[in-house]
Amino acid sequence: MPTEKKPRKCLNIREDLTLCGRGCHISSQRTGLLSGFQRLRSLRRMCDVVLEAGGVSFPCHRAFLASSSEYFWALFGETTAERFAGCIRLPALTPEGLEAILDFLYSGWLSISPATLHSVLQAARYLQVESAVSICERFITDALCAENCCSYANLAEHHALSDALAAANQTIALEMATLLRESRDDLLRLNIQSLMVLLDADEIPGVKEAELIMVVIDWLNENGPLPLLKSNCLLSRLRFGLVSSSDIASLGHAHKAMATPLIRGQLTRALEYHRLGPSQPVSQSRQTTLRVSPSRVLLVGGGSSPDWPEQTMTAFDPGSRKFSTLSSSLPLRLRNHCVCSVGGFLFVLGGEEFKDDDEDGIKSAVLSNQAWRYDPRFDCWEQLESMLERRAQFTCCVVADVIYAIGGQSSRPKTNGHTSVASMEFYEMGTASWRKGAPMPRPLYGHASAVLNSNVYVAGGLTDQRETSKEVHSWNPRGRLWEKRAPMSIARFHHRLASANGHIYALLGMYEPFCNIERYDAQADHWTQLRPLLIGSFNYGMVSMPSGNLLLFGGRRWSN
Repeated sequence: MPTEKKPRKCLNIREDLTLCGRGCHISSQRTGLLSGFQRLRSLRRMCDVVLEAGGVSFPCHRAFLASSSEYFWALFGETTAERFAGCIRLPALTPEGLEAILDFLYSGWLSISPATLHSVLQAARYLQVESAVSICERFITDALCAENCCSYANLAEHHALSDALAAANQTIALEMATLLRESRDDLLRLNIQSLMVLLDADEIPGVKEAELIMVVIDWLNENGPLPLLKSNCLLSRLRFGLVSSSDIASLGHAHKAMATPLIRGQLTRALEYHRLGPSQPVSQSRQTTLRVSPSRVLLVGGGSSPDWPEQTMTAFDPGSRKFSTLSSSLPLRLRNHCVCSVGGFLFVLGGEEFKDDDEDGIKSAVLSNQAWRYDPRFDCWEQLESMLERRAQFTCCVVADVIYAIGGQSSRPKTNGHTSVASMEFYEMGTASWRKGAPMPRPLYGHASAVLNSNVYVAGGLTDQRETSKEVHSWNPRGRLWEKRAPMSIARFHHRLASANGHIYALLGMYEPFCNIERYDAQADHWTQLRPLLIGSFNYGMVSMPSGNLLLFGGRRWSN
């Protein structure tokens, strides 16, 4: 039968083994010297001073202590009264802590457990044995988890262990959801410095801001009253814009510290933010920024069947490389739509909307001009003013908080057919309306776009004559002109463009048995072919990460 692993209760560390770490060997002379002193101490031979803590006596060697600790070097100096004293009382230390440090000085081994950590640290700090302090700090950092992160943060703050404190504070932020559910009392005993660092964190997974606000109010009730400056400094770190307007109204009376002019002003600005409506995306501040990883990717729409797309939304975390399904879903069943993000809001535009038309369940798709906005702060969808034209297989991009919808397929007047269009329209957040822009030089659908240096680049696509294009055009929003650029080396359709590391990349596409990647240099107006991918696809999703990496998701293969 396999034996069950027991949790580690203590840690024994050899100083010269642990702190050396450069491939050097331990001096046998030093080891023998320590062994000799340890033997003399255990036999109580040649001991000329007694240290006392908590009524327990520890016979020691004065010269050895002075050579091992700055504290004892100063204590046994030439001008001190203690240099000839036979007994030195240390009332600030516990017997357990003093014994652990003396064992460490005499043997090089430090024994630590969660139960003795505080007393050992206290003794190491008091006696100025910095190597023992470093070992205790590493013990804290290595053992951090949801069960001990708050107590270890308090311990690290008390003993000024900066690295351990930073690690403990980070663990608290990442484990906050568990702490709120299982260890709320630990949070209420947290030191104020760690609480401030927590409220400054940009990533606290799975926790709503309203929960953080209630924890802070409970903490103030447990640890207050605080001076006005400190309470303002603490409460101002909360992000009131992430709380619903109905809850904001009651917060002013939740605690007297919430009634100060500074905090009331922040509550007022949060209410004003909620009244902004469509212009919220361009009015973002730290008070309205979600505490989530900025690298998360949302997969919107699509599905395994091209004839019946799904409404679910899936999140991908590049750090853990895991997918998770969101509770919210698309308001429509869409295919060949466009998505973009402004100010932390998700915009879903146009596409083909699938419906069950009759009692027989026959499915049909109609082109849509609807525009929807998703607010992840409150997990809600809002329908915006519709686009001027119905579009599918078009492209969209964002420049200076303005959304551009370019080309695509539109409905033929008085028919059920589709036609490709060259038209462009743009959505301004301030006016919450769509306006016409300058059309492209030619009608296209299935093309791709990317933004580089505030210019929009459009490449490839299909014409009404089903000719695949290599052409590339750029649009300057200031000059409002389309300019022809160097063409791609390969005609592409249902491909993607992405800007990363100061270049534009064109990947894959439909109808051609190739997996090529091209990179565009805007200054040289030149495309360079790169090493191809192993597998080609089209209608895939792609995103450019802040790190400069490109992520590709799903898609279809021309062979199937």
